[in-house]
Amino acid sequence: MAKQERALRTREALVNSASEVFDCEGFSLASLTTISSRAGVSNGALHFHFASKAALAEAVEEAASRRLGRLTRLGSEHPNAVQCLVDASHELARGLREDVVLRAGFCLSSDQAYTGQRDLRGEWRCWVEAILKRADGEGTLNENTSAQDAMLAVVAATVGFGVLGARDATWLSYRTLTRFWQLLLPRLAAPVTLGALRAEGVRDAQAKNPTRIGHRSREP
Repeated sequence: MAKQERALRTREALVNSASEVFDCEGFSLASLTTISSRAGVSNGALHFHFASKAALAEAVEEAASRRLGRLTRLGSEHPNAVQCLVDASHELARGLREDVVLRAGFCLSSDQAYTGQRDLRGEWRCWVEAILKRADGEGTLNENTSAQDAMLAVVAATVGFGVLGARDATWLSYRTLTRFWQLLLPRLAAPVTLGALRAEGVRDAQAKNPTRIGHRSREP
């Protein structure tokens, strides 16, 4: 049992180390020697767990996909589907700021030097599409906006924030996401539900000043 736990810790350390290196250098320039050194293990131990750099990248993508699934589940807790979408976008931005595994997974999905089996941006798009169809079905989506058009706008913006945030973290800030939703929600949400929606997301509602639609955030 102790040997199995040690092997799991080594594997996790390698995934975390690889995420840092892929995030900084990309797939093609990432060195297995650098990854093993950062993880504090030998090259032999790395190859015991992962046959190749591609296999290690696949493990990073799998770990990132699980984290994406957790944050979208967390974002789906609110009964209003439009609010679920707002909350999940804040969780995604927070994850891309703070979680190198999630960030590396998204980077690998768009890295032309790596052809993996997963597409985290595609997984995010599918979830956004599903939650907007739910909103349409429950009557919380604006009748003048189709779920497909809304999906295109939200995915383009949130994925774009992630790309821009790699160089400038303000694109993934709480304030940026809040202002984006202040702009979009009047077009996206049914008028009868608009006043109850929080552009800042419900997770931070008690910690931050509440931002009703039509009012600017007072965060400096």
